[in-house]
Amino acid sequence: MKKIFVLLAIIFLLGCKTKSSKKIDKKNTDFMTFYVGTYTKKDSKGIYKYQISSDGKLSNVGLMAEVINPTFLTKSKDKKTLFAVGETDKNGTGFISAFKIEKDSLQLINKTETGGANPCFVAINNDNYIVVANYSGGNVGLLKAEASGELSPLLHVQQHAGKGTTERQKSPHPHSAWFHPNKEEIIAVDLGTNELWFSKIYSVKNELVFTAQKKLKMAEGAGPRHLTFHPNNKWIYVLNELKNTVSLVKEKNNVYAVDFSTNTLPSDFKAFSKAADIHISNDGKFLYASNRGHESIVIYEVNPENGRLKTVGYQSVLGAHPRNFALTPDNQFLLVANQDTDNIVSFKRDAKTGKLILVDEISAPTPVCILF
Repeated sequence: MKKIFVLLAIIFLLGCKTKSSKKIDKKNTDFMTFYVGTYTKKDSKGIYKYQISSDGKLSNVGLMAEVINPTFLTKSKDKKTLFAVGETDKNGTGFISAFKIEKDSLQLINKTETGGANPCFVAINNDNYIVVANYSGGNVGLLKAEASGELSPLLHVQQHAGKGTTERQKSPHPHSAWFHPNKEEIIAVDLGTNELWFSKIYSVKNELVFTAQKKLKMAEGAGPRHLTFHPNNKWIYVLNELKNTVSLVKEKNNVYAVDFSTNTLPSDFKAFSKAADIHISNDGKFLYASNRGHESIVIYEVNPENGRLKTVGYQSVLGAHPRNFALTPDNQFLLVANQDTDNIVSFKRDAKTGKLILVDEISAPTPVCILF
């Protein structure tokens, strides 16, 4: 009896030791954190924080801030402030909020109007100027942030005009606005007018002014939505939502033109689908875009000589409506936000082939933006 007692005691101690070791290993695991913007029409309450481990496993940290429809997020260059649009229409305007980034929460600094209804995109430059694409307002709002993260009142609104040829293109609908990484220029991507709009900031008056070219017309019915810059800063890839294409835009003698376009869908796929998001690997070798309907990520190989694209294949997103996705900062993983199935899926990325391998998935309430 005494021997049995001793044996049980030893087993108990070993069991405690093993459990403790697992905890230590978990703490020592290298994690990257990211924020998730959502629609708050169902179960979501705002902005959430998640983390991904060094082997691609996902975990939920929790709700960081309660805010209505924070559908797109960005950070200040010093990573101390998070900015979130509130995709709403209150008396003709939406809102943008600034949050101080704390370890376990986001602390509201202030909130201001964006100058148009249903803002769906926000970007910031090195001078803390902020541009917001107001989808329903048909315009782009200009603001500025202090070093503390506090937002200025709305500085200027640049109204777009015109229309395209489809049902979704009866009026202007800017879907995103981007600061060029290599020069002082802003490119607004307008799905409604079917054009790219080019501007600069006139800092004396804090206004957006058009460049000499002003606009670039895309293919009829294309419906440009988002874009990404190649790391060489010479090639721009525009994702066209309505026509499910990617267009390569190049600049020659200070004039932009479309050089090449390719489909985001397999040639034998005939059902409804619409493209959503686009990103390129840090080495510029592979380009990725998401398809809502085909429910996939299309993978392209980039020709290093001319920037043109060759389709490598398609990866199922294991969900529905992949509105947004992101590459981890080290480009080891690609994370997809599936809006209609309330989940985020992580894939390991093969740096040599560009292909994706499923690692993990986790529930998330109507996720539509992933920000590292």
